[in-house]
Amino acid sequence: MSVARRVLCLSGSLRRVSSNTSTLMAAQQLAPMGLVLTLYDGLGTLPLFNPDDESENVPDAVQVLRDAVGRSDALLIACPEYAHGVPGAFKNLLDWLVGSLEFPGKPVLLLNTSARGSHHAQDALCEILRTMSARLLSPEPFGVALPGSGCSVAQILASPERCVALNTALACLDAGLDHCGGLAS
Repeated sequence: MSVARRVLCLSGSLRRVSSNTSTLMAAQQLAPMGLVLTLYDGLGTLPLFNPDDESENVPDAVQVLRDAVGRSDALLIACPEYAHGVPGAFKNLLDWLVGSLEFPGKPVLLLNTSARGSHHAQDALCEILRTMSARLLSPEPFGVALPGSGCSVAQILASPERCVALNTALACLDAGLDHCGGLAS
């Protein structure tokens, strides 16, 4: 009997109707047996990063994030590109994880939902994650090309091409966890 592996899904978007969040929710529905995907929904509650706040009492919202990362066996990230960069709110989330003990060595897989093949934010995100000592499971983000903003979970799941792309990414994630070995404590 195998133990389910926990994957924390992080969306880099604050939009109420976000294609990146919808993609992660679709991945939850497509996840193979043995992978349990949980969507983190606290991006908008994180205070602005201040290193002074790490030295004494870490803010509650930050501790919730760090605990969720610590309980996960891997991270699945879908992040939009704004002005050729990583959105500020998502960079803020990553900044809060830089000094944490939960993040280094964490297996991470990236999804890119841009139909236009935007890559600036993805390239920057890969560099940031490598600097943070993430274990990237693929050298390139997996493409799940969406028609634009506001794509729903139902629209994603109705597309055979998008389901194949997500299933391929999930298979890589599953295989990467097999290769990494072990489970989070």
